[in-house]
This record gives sequence, structure tokens and C-alpha cells, in this order.
Amino acid sequence: MTDERAYFHAREEQLLTTVQERHGLSRRQVLKLGAASAFSLPLLAGISRLASPARAATIATGNPFVKPTPADWFTILGTNAEMRFDKAGELGYTIPNERFFIRDHTLTPVIDVSDWSLKVFGTGLSGGPVSFTYDDLLKMPQHSRTCFVECAGNGRSFYGTQQGTPVPGSQWKLGGIGVAEWSGVLLSDVLKRAGITKGAVDVMPAGLDPVVVTGGVVDNGHVRRPVPVDKAMDDVLLAYAMNGETLPYDHGFPLRAIVPGWVGISNIKWVGEIEVSTTALHSLWNTTQYRFTGGSYPADSPPLTDQVVKSAFELAFGAHLAPAQETVLTGRSWSPFAGIRRIEVSTDGGSTWTEARHDEPNQEDSWTRWSFPWTPAAAGNYTLMARATDKKGNTQPATSPFNSAGYLFGAVVKHAVTVA
Repeated sequence: MTDERAYFHAREEQLLTTVQERHGLSRRQVLKLGAASAFSLPLLAGISRLASPARAATIATGNPFVKPTPADWFTILGTNAEMRFDKAGELGYTIPNERFFIRDHTLTPVIDVSDWSLKVFGTGLSGGPVSFTYDDLLKMPQHSRTCFVECAGNGRSFYGTQQGTPVPGSQWKLGGIGVAEWSGVLLSDVLKRAGITKGAVDVMPAGLDPVVVTGGVVDNGHVRRPVPVDKAMDDVLLAYAMNGETLPYDHGFPLRAIVPGWVGISNIKWVGEIEVSTTALHSLWNTTQYRFTGGSYPADSPPLTDQVVKSAFELAFGAHLAPAQETVLTGRSWSPFAGIRRIEVSTDGGSTWTEARHDEPNQEDSWTRWSFPWTPAAAGNYTLMARATDKKGNTQPATSPFNSAGYLFGAVVKHAVTVA
């Protein structure tokens, strides 16, 4: 056994022992648990490569994040941290980095930028592979864009709680989204410098987070997903800053893709390489996953791209309000297609609707904030609803067609409250 393999073997044994001791489990139980876990023990070799001993010890206790995720800011869903929308009213238009939701397929790696470079390669280049250091990217023209990143499963829980068709996966409410100002270099500029050819059809960034293992045995490689060359050369950003600060570890340091308006999986974090190809590219994340399956969808449904129109109240589900007192209901609505034209609010379960006031900014790929004063006349149980229509006429429907993975729930959400 080489010294390197011996080191990683020893780190795996150390982490196995830590999990056994902390949770009172046998080695057999730990291995069985690991096979079913999103940050499973088959990933430990990858963890050892990416994490310091202190970080690895944190991972062993089941915490896949770097930044604090207190319960008054986040709801933890396995390897994900959902922003609590009932706390969003205290925030500004953009979500501060420390409050931004986390979507990890494994866990957050801690990468030393001095050992990092971006490799661009593939049949879609005129020459061989090209590498860019962090400093190389910083010296290129900088561009900034304020837009949302949203998990494709945002709202998944409502397929079950609202439509009676539950689906597996992280049971997001509506906090799997955040708006930030992203700064970096245009992917198109990087591709041009790398020598992209007219024959290129797909561009696929790949992350440096630990490889994804399913069933405890199948190594699916690093998270990666192709983007058609037309989109890649249009508005995709390779971001190294977030809200004016260096990109945090949990959000992709040192570099992440920002693909405006598209499902979150397209916004690959911890990018280490980009393949440019003259033929279509495939991965787990545009074939088996992130397609509509089940229900009325055909087997050959295309990979998901655009998000859908949504609205959310900045209020806890099941909140208690006082009767005969004015409450200013607030929320946010967003669309990947255009700015929001109209937000309507119902306080009687959808029987009647009244337009809410909404404010600037109000742009495509972002959200608008809105408010609605309401004085409940009597005590009782109420169902609040908010629906948005964007400037291209896209309106939230009453229901979302079922799909077996619970993607893109865009129906009007029923928000129960009690007045007492």
C-alpha cells in the first residue's frame, strides 16, 4: 500500500471509529447507515482529501456545512439547510451570505485556492486543455448580476401536504431559494480564451465536492451538469464573489457557476474543470435525475431548465395572529421569465383575491417584495394564499402536475394561520 493510500485508509478508520464511539454503534451498523446516507461512509476517502482533521471530525458528527446553521435561521434537511422564510422579513432584498440556503449533494469541501486551478478541456476546443489560476480569473473583466439560485425541489413538500401525492426527497417548503449579487467572469470569456470552436454543443462544469455514491457502491463521480453552448455563451457567470464578499465555502469557493433562471443543479459549486464537447454530454444530473418522470410525463422528457413562478409569505405556517388588529402581511414573488406584474392575496382560501403592493427592484431572474395589510374581523382558522403573474403573463396555477421526484412545485401555496 502506498503512503497516500495508507493515509486515506487511516483517515477512514479514524472517522469510522469516531462515528461508532459518538453514536454507540457497531462497525456493521455504521457501514449500513453509511450506505443509505447522503454523506455516506464510501465518501470518506474523498472527505479526507478535502477536509482538515477538524473539519473531518465535524463531518463525522453529521454536520456537512462550514458556516453556522442555527435553528432560528435554518431548517436542516439532511445535507441541506433551508432558509426559514418566516424570518426573511427582517432581511433586505438580497439574502446575506450567512443566511443563504445551502444545497449540498454530499458536503461542503474546504479547498485551498493555492492548490486550485480551473481546467478547461474537450473536443470543443481548438487546442489541448487550458488551465486558469485564481489570479488569472481575478485579472479578467469582472461582471456582476443580482439573481436567484433555487433548488429544483423547492416546494416539494406541498405535493404531499397540499395535493395528497407525497414524493421522496428533501421536504422543502419554500426556503430553498436566495437572491444575491454574484460577481466573477463570464463563462463565455473563459471559453473564448480556452479556444472554443463553432462545433461545440455542450459545456459541462464539474464540482470538487466529494463524489456522489448511491447504494453504497455506485460511484457517480463529481456533481456536474451540461449546459447547451448557446446558454453558456449568453449569460452564465463563473462567480468568485457573493454580495461583495469572497465566495463562502458553503456557496462554492473558490468558483461556482451562476446560470440565471435555471434550476439550482445547473449552478455547480466548487468548479474545478469544464468540459467543452462537440457531442452531447451526459451525467446523472441530466439523465436519471432532474427530469420529469411519472404521472403523465413521457419517458423521454427533457432535462429541466427554467424554474417556475412562485410566491411565499414571510410568515410561519400555523402562525397565531390577533383579531381586530391590522397585520401587514409581507412576502416575495419571483419568476425566471420576466419581472412580476401583479401579486394577489386571498385571506379566505381563494374565494376572493385582492392585489397587493409590490416594490422595486422587480426583474427577471430575481424577486420582488410585496405587502398586504389585513385586519381579520373575527377569531378562527384562515387560509392565506398569494399568487403572482409575471410581465409575460405566466401565472401560478391552482395545482402542479405530479412528477415522481417532486420538482418545480409552482402552484399557489395554502398558508394556514390561526386568529385568536
